[in-house]
Amino acid sequence: MTSELQDELARFRLEGKVAIVAGGAGGIGSRLSLALAAVGASVGVLDRTDQQVTPMVTKIEERGGRALGVAADVTNESDVDRAIGEVADHFGRLDAIVHAVGGGAGTALFPAESYPENEFDRIFDLNFTSALLVTQAAARQMIKAGNGGHILHISSVRGQLGINAGYLAYVAAKGAINSITRQQATEWAKYGINVNAIAPTFVATPQVASLLADEAFKQSLLARIPLGRIADPDDLVGAVIFFLSDASSFVTGQILTLDGGLTATQ
Repeated sequence: MTSELQDELARFRLEGKVAIVAGGAGGIGSRLSLALAAVGASVGVLDRTDQQVTPMVTKIEERGGRALGVAADVTNESDVDRAIGEVADHFGRLDAIVHAVGGGAGTALFPAESYPENEFDRIFDLNFTSALLVTQAAARQMIKAGNGGHILHISSVRGQLGINAGYLAYVAAKGAINSITRQQATEWAKYGINVNAIAPTFVATPQVASLLADEAFKQSLLARIPLGRIADPDDLVGAVIFFLSDASSFVTGQILTLDGGLTATQ
């Protein structure tokens, strides 16, 4: 490998940086926590319980990385502020955050005309309120430090496409995430903070196992994906590293669809 190529790749690395993964012990978040540590970041792993975050910290440290696990309810503003502040205080800075909390659509499938309010609130809070609170808290830390930063939401193709499967709350939440990505990017650009989102289609995690177990549903999904397969958490890693690194320094307010070509056919 030439020195010139090494210099080009350096902009994708995160040595000396601190990155938080909210939902960092989940199906997608755990893969991202390991990936960010592997490219040099000190990683703050946020999830609901100590029993979830502690094994992730151990995995990162066993691979030579640095990590701090913090348990928090990411739908509670004071708990989020505490958790984000704890990571920033522990490592002395905060440079990047990815919000990987969400899902649950398969647990609340109802017709749009009779979607229960309590279930709508539950799914919306899990997917949108958590994203709002986590990124607000991170931005406040970044603004105070004055060093800029990178914020990444995980949205979904369902933020722009409906699906005839009782997804009213989930679709609404992901559409709202797309909107705040653009608005946050607009307002926080003056602080040197880049805000973007990735929008995958179905990713093969335990959360969607019940949906993908329905062979008819799975085959109908595969038929609409030109690449002919379901996404794996590994398929998100490259985009996440790009958006949280200096490689994306002139990219903000964008939503990158990671869907095997699904939306290209719509």
